[in-house]
Amino acid sequence: MSGPIAKDTILAIKPYVPGKAKVPGFAAPLKLSANENALGCSPAARAAYLEAATSIHRYPDSRAAALRSAIARRHDLDPDRIILGAGSDEIFSLVCQSYLSPGDTMVQPQFAFAAWAIAARAAGAKVTSATESNYCVDVDALLEAISPSTRVVFLANPANPTGTLIPFCDIERLHGALPDNVVLVLDAAYAEFAENVPGYEDGMRLARTTPNVIVTRTFSKLHGLAALRIGWGYAAKPVIDVLERIRLPFNASAPAQASAIAALGDEDFIERSLVLVKAGREQLAALLVKAGLEPLPSAANFVTALSRRDPAAAQQIVSGLESHGVIVRGLANYDMGNALRVSVGTQEEMLIFEQALSSLQLAR
Repeated sequence: MSGPIAKDTILAIKPYVPGKAKVPGFAAPLKLSANENALGCSPAARAAYLEAATSIHRYPDSRAAALRSAIARRHDLDPDRIILGAGSDEIFSLVCQSYLSPGDTMVQPQFAFAAWAIAARAAGAKVTSATESNYCVDVDALLEAISPSTRVVFLANPANPTGTLIPFCDIERLHGALPDNVVLVLDAAYAEFAENVPGYEDGMRLARTTPNVIVTRTFSKLHGLAALRIGWGYAAKPVIDVLERIRLPFNASAPAQASAIAALGDEDFIERSLVLVKAGREQLAALLVKAGLEPLPSAANFVTALSRRDPAAAQQIVSGLESHGVIVRGLANYDMGNALRVSVGTQEEMLIFEQALSSLQLAR
């Protein structure tokens, strides 16, 4: 027997490659590769998690009514237009399952979060990537990539893996030029880190007022709940009704729901996290310049830097840092072989990173 045969569209998908979490010879390496919150999570969220863990023999509220209400209060939204996912990734998958068919096309920027293409190809769709301008989303290029087969456009703002952003006026221009039957997904995983940037909006204004925009958010970054896999999306009620048809029941665990509610209310932790990231971005950029790299302007909780003169230098630095027990993200899997990405850490972690980076420079 030859065994079951998978669909060609599935076999053609390149599996997602996560960043390293371990380095041989180091029991506890410094991980600055996954854009996690260096402060951990809110103490209130941790306490809520432990309390919820006393009832893990019970199924969670499948509709996550309390969490949707908490999100709605925080962001002035309609709770009936919020959908919960096991991270934003699940919502991307629901969108692709719902709105893409074999032969359709999904359009994304040149440097894009890998999960989008996986979800689109799993639905049998083709993926078209629009060229960026100096590592920033080019709206004109995105519009040129739109074809009669396009049904979904994905865009992260701020972007991952670059950290760059585009102003809301460009998002409006993009949306205004899209056909009515195209869904625009705005991935705002890093929105909180960009809220004070002039001209920036997460796109929620469009999601509130138009029928074909979905904005996704996550609790993994600012709120530090990455391990709990909890994200959410906001869209017109007809879109939410479609996604709810295929959302599997109980996709958000009770501990995740409880922790997320508590995290939303911990203003002190939120403020400390934002202050850390703002200062850390500036510190990282200066250190990377000193190392001979070119940091991109970042509105996220990480800094991506380029090695334009010697494309191999970025990977050499990644490997060199690992030899000192420091993990950063090389971006070859994102077709950015001349780049690396470093997450903001605590002051102590930034000092360790600086010392390791300095050691590499001295060794040259």
